[in-house]
Amino acid sequence: MATSYGGGLVYNLCNVAMSSRTDYFTMKPVSGSQSNCVSKGLLPRPSGLRSSFLPPTPGFATQRALQSVQSHKVQHVSASAKTKDDLVVCFGELLIDFVPTIGGVSLADAPAFKKAPGGAPANVACGISKLGGNAAFVGKVGDDEFGYMLCDVLKDQKVETKGVRFDAHARTALAFVTLRSDGEREFMFYRNPSADMLFEIQELDTDLLKQASILHYGSISLITEPSRSTHLEALRIAQEAGSLLSYDPNLRLPLWPSAEAAKEGIMSIWDKADIIKVSDEEVVFLTGHDPKDDAANMKMLHPGCKLMLVTEGGEGCRYYTPKFYGQVGGFKVQVVDTTGAGDAFCAGLLSQLAVFPDIVEDEAKLREALLFANACGAITTTERGAIPSLPDKETVSRLLSTAHRLSV
Repeated sequence: MATSYGGGLVYNLCNVAMSSRTDYFTMKPVSGSQSNCVSKGLLPRPSGLRSSFLPPTPGFATQRALQSVQSHKVQHVSASAKTKDDLVVCFGELLIDFVPTIGGVSLADAPAFKKAPGGAPANVACGISKLGGNAAFVGKVGDDEFGYMLCDVLKDQKVETKGVRFDAHARTALAFVTLRSDGEREFMFYRNPSADMLFEIQELDTDLLKQASILHYGSISLITEPSRSTHLEALRIAQEAGSLLSYDPNLRLPLWPSAEAAKEGIMSIWDKADIIKVSDEEVVFLTGHDPKDDAANMKMLHPGCKLMLVTEGGEGCRYYTPKFYGQVGGFKVQVVDTTGAGDAFCAGLLSQLAVFPDIVEDEAKLREALLFANACGAITTTERGAIPSLPDKETVSRLLSTAHRLSV
């Protein structure tokens, strides 16, 4: 059964069954109660869970996952390999996105799904690294095959992974996502509890957080404890170390207990951020006003905010600082899948802010940086999945030099 919400649809997860292959899923009814779904491995294990820094015992994960850990558990990309001053640390969720093998269909009508690594903060980390920047990820995945696969993906993308933890009792989160023929995205989340929800304060790599020039994060980890307290502690550590705080709420309303809880949770850390990125839909959700109303948007800036961005999909973005505001146009591209476009935008901007933080004071330079970020977002929509479609700097340069841009 699907229920509607702003930005997509959410489905009952108990009606999804895995095929025998790990790279494709087929959707079909599953008989029995929710408890049967747990016993069949379709839902995470019950609560009463403990967390762990490393995979605790052989035999819990699959053999292939154990082989992955044995091969890679000590192979971290060193943050010190590049200048520490330009390090962007991304905190939050790392999960598997399942995308239909054909486009323009609903989740229910999709014949099969292809797995793709995802999770907004992880997408941003990979995007920064792919653009030649210096990125690290801090978060938690399950002690399962998907968790190890995701950690390997980060390593392959040259993202620092020493801040990643594994949970022995909760599984890696899954999300099914598609862009329907009518342009509306559908989501189906496989969570409650997933490993990222159980990230604990004592598992934080405080040294890594203190090295960050920018700490980037969302709001999903604010929904439940203990991840909420861990999130707040990460902000405190980074802020006291002099890091810029970058916030993209990335609203996923079905994950919150209610719309009011989502608003309250998102706004609870609003005034901590130096840089805030929201979509036009999120502006409507949070304030009720027209996202093109510059005067109303300016009122969203808190006293310490250096830059707020409102993304407008293919139209580009609006920017607001205490001194100036404006709009930068987007690019005309053939859209296949919008998943990860906002994360690619963040990666494009943060990869430049980490090296040149003063561009927020220079409107001309900021507009150039935002044009680059818009190009990153546009390119990501031309392929399916988030991380696999993130562009490198050369691809962005080609689009900037050849594509038709929407003038503003």
